Amino acid sequence: LTARRDELRRIEGIGNEVAEQILNWESIVDLGAELKRISDFGASVITQESPQYPKSLREIHSPPIVLYVWGEVQERDQHAIGIIGSRRTTHYGTESAKKLSYQLAYAGLTVISGLARGIDTAAHQGALAAKGRTIAVIGSGLSRLYPPENAALAEKIRTGNGAILSEFSMEIEPDRQTFPMRNRIISGWSQGILIVEAGLNSGALITASQAIEQGRSVYAVPGHINAPSAMGSNRLIQQGAKLVMDASDILDDLQILLPESKPIAAATRPLPELSESERSVYDAIEASETAIDAIAARCNLPSPTVSSVLLRLELKRLVKQLPGKYFVKLG
Repeated sequence: LTARRDELRRIEGIGNEVAEQILNWESIVDLGAELKRISDFGASVITQESPQYPKSLREIHSPPIVLYVWGEVQERDQHAIGIIGSRRTTHYGTESAKKLSYQLAYAGLTVISGLARGIDTAAHQGALAAKGRTIAVIGSGLSRLYPPENAALAEKIRTGNGAILSEFSMEIEPDRQTFPMRNRIISGWSQGILIVEAGLNSGALITASQAIEQGRSVYAVPGHINAPSAMGSNRLIQQGAKLVMDASDILDDLQILLPESKPIAAATRPLPELSESERSVYDAIEASETAIDAIAARCNLPSPTVSSVLLRLELKRLVKQLPGKYFVKLG
């Protein structure tokens, strides 16, 4: 803000109009009103000179000048993994995101995502379930939290488990420009990016490209080869992203020594005592949705018997029925 007019004009991407706006910022921005909004909201601001500003974020092209923070950024948040994916997810994608986020957070990594519907929400929930750290980087001002149904989740993150961050002033509404800008922060802050479930047109693929440009590792969870929701993430694996089935795949690849590293915990609860037929049917259900005919074929049991056993497993809250007579395991 102290640069001269001729210095600003020499910067790539800044023309005469933008240079004049920067030079006259005090007449455009009501700094006093903005500071009051920050204070009233209970937020704070960190700059690139602040000790809390992520070191890895300083290294990217066009790092955010300031970050609005609702919550607390800690030193341990330097060790971070980004988890992203589609807003429209399958049960398989949601459960995979929760499981991997739980394991990575339990191991000591901070999970960074965007608080969006779908995979982002599952990633934050998994980290919170592990009592780990999670950071939500949003594409709007803090007082314009989006999506609104995640307000309760944002409050859980803020109160002791992480922070909600934005580079946008308090009252900026989300739009098509703010989300791609937000994504470069997620990838730039993280040591690697994990794409859990993404179609061919998912914005997560753009973030993966940004991560590659920033020199970050890219990981992807494989999905069904015929599922549109997994076409993008499968393509990333085809193009060289590391296939991830367990959090150890990421931890081993990054070879990082975490300050509070703990053995990876399973995100699933122990199974209750099952009969022989219940165990057989339960084991026949894959990680993704499995048709009842496929379950019966694997168990070599008649369909009516399998239906009866599945009902018992549902009552024990071990499986869930989906439309079309498909079943999934509940973690």
